[in-house]
Amino acid sequence: MKIKILTCGGTIDKIYFDAKSEFQVGEPQVGAFLKEAQAGFDFNVHKMIQKDSLDMNDEDRDRIRRAVETAEEDKILITHGTDTMVETAKALKGIPEKTIVLTGALAPARFRETDAIFNIGCAVIAVQCLAEGVYIVMNGRVFLPDRVKKNTKKNCFEDI
Repeated sequence: MKIKILTCGGTIDKIYFDAKSEFQVGEPQVGAFLKEAQAGFDFNVHKMIQKDSLDMNDEDRDRIRRAVETAEEDKILITHGTDTMVETAKALKGIPEKTIVLTGALAPARFRETDAIFNIGCAVIAVQCLAEGVYIVMNGRVFLPDRVKKNTKKNCFEDI
């Protein structure tokens, strides 16, 4: 079994530039995490987009959809910014014969205290076990795109 991993930037890949006193989206972190964890499955990381999800648009979502539709793999994991993850998940609905899981982080992966590694691990298990369809995996939970929202006050995802 091989998992196709598409990276789209977002907080999970953000890095801090001291000189600029701001965050910028850096290189994808997921491949390094999986190698360090000695992942027992084959995976292929493809950098799709490298931006904050608030800057993503319908053209970006169309590119992601085409990449999923044309992927040889039927297990697709997408790392994505949390602010518009739900919109992208909804844009991927209806793709047949694929299990698609979107995940991200509420704190950059390079931070000591981050949810990134936990979310990636949960997403890896979810993409292997769930039926075909589109899911969001955050905070140790699996959500359907039409039944989830990001609660910015509590800094988590929750059912609607």
